[in-house]
Amino acid sequence: MAKLRIKWVRSAIGYPKDQKATIKALGLHKLQRTVEHEDHPAMRGMIHKVRHLVQVEEVISAETL
Repeated sequence: MAKLRIKWVRSAIGYPKDQKATIKALGLHKLQRTVEHEDHPAMRGMIHKVRHLVQVEEVISAETL
C-alpha cells in the first residue's frame, strides 16, 4: 500500500480545538515537521479535515516498483 508524507506548513493558532487535536493525532508536534503514514480512508479523512494546514504527497516505495 502507498504511503503519504504529511508536512505541517501552517500554524493551527486560531483554529478549532478539534483541528488542533487532528494535527496532534497525525503525529505532528512542530511546524515544518514531516511524518509518513500508510494511505487508508481514516488517514485521508484526517488529512481532509486539516487540508488547509498541511501539505501532502504520495511516497512511492521500492516495493511497489
